[in-house]
Amino acid sequence: MSLFRSQVQQMAGYTPGEQPQEPGWVKLNTNENAYPPSPLVLEAVQQVLTGRLNVYPDPLATEFREVASELFHVDADWILPGNGSDEILTILMRTFVDPNEIVSAPYPSYTLYETLAEIQGAQFQNIQLNSNWSWPANASEKAAKSKILFVPNPNAPSGNRWQDSEILELIPSQGVLVLDEAYGDFCDSPHQCELLKSNSGDKIVVTRTLSKSYSLAGIRFGFAVAHPDLIKGMRKVKDSYNCNTLSLAAATAALKDQKWMQANTDQIRASRTHFISEVRGLGFETVESQTNFVWCTHPDGEHERRYQELKQRKILVRYMKFPLQEGTRDGLRITVGTNDELQQVIDALREIG
Repeated sequence: MSLFRSQVQQMAGYTPGEQPQEPGWVKLNTNENAYPPSPLVLEAVQQVLTGRLNVYPDPLATEFREVASELFHVDADWILPGNGSDEILTILMRTFVDPNEIVSAPYPSYTLYETLAEIQGAQFQNIQLNSNWSWPANASEKAAKSKILFVPNPNAPSGNRWQDSEILELIPSQGVLVLDEAYGDFCDSPHQCELLKSNSGDKIVVTRTLSKSYSLAGIRFGFAVAHPDLIKGMRKVKDSYNCNTLSLAAATAALKDQKWMQANTDQIRASRTHFISEVRGLGFETVESQTNFVWCTHPDGEHERRYQELKQRKILVRYMKFPLQEGTRDGLRITVGTNDELQQVIDALREIG
């Protein structure tokens, strides 16, 4: 007899990207930002370190919410911070989904959604995307019965971004749409939670992270933006002090320095354009990415071989393989690093063939 809950006993669990601890790697597998955070972040953390770490942090993250509310043009009670946007996704599951209810997401996309549904004892439904990463004709029909529909926009691992009009057609009739904008700041035309202003805005939750565009993957900080009625329910199930003093200080300072973040994302977009051109010249096919990574496939299908040969050269990218209803879909997801790092990838791929 197992001591574990049946859901935990049966599930495989989420597998994060490799994190080698020894130096010398060109690490382009987990979509971290290639550039450091704002100097204001370091100043804020250093100031906190001389303060009262023996006292609990503000459970409501008041200062952060006030800064975020100005950025997203909403009131502060529309904001809920979390220990990374992954915790926000967990809070959403605990808030809205009972066991055996349906949770849906496009496929292929972020595999954590399925893991969270399994933990909750929900039924998980993949909405398999077309080969060009567009929605299937029956997407709205399949999404209609969902208690939560997770939509990463831009999508991972493909990097494409869907139009707002497409997203609005997918809102569940008796559930909520969770718009995961982890990579929203890397879009050519970023927007600030525009769908929340639609007629169905009271059924939409937008999630954001500071891990990517703000170069703060190490502090684990994200937040939700949603109608106050939704935020009020979510606040009931969050941990009392889910964001620590250091992460709150860092996140607040990061949001205050929009010029620094914008300069970094501008550089990443420029590097992305150049890298896509180069790998296409080597025979790869790519999606028009709106993120800080590029999904690369090759007509010969030898993606795993290239991944292994890159790894032998201490270049780490993400090899991903997704079982489909018919066959599989695989490829290499390569983070947009510095220009020097990307050149090493290009040189290695040219040598590998």
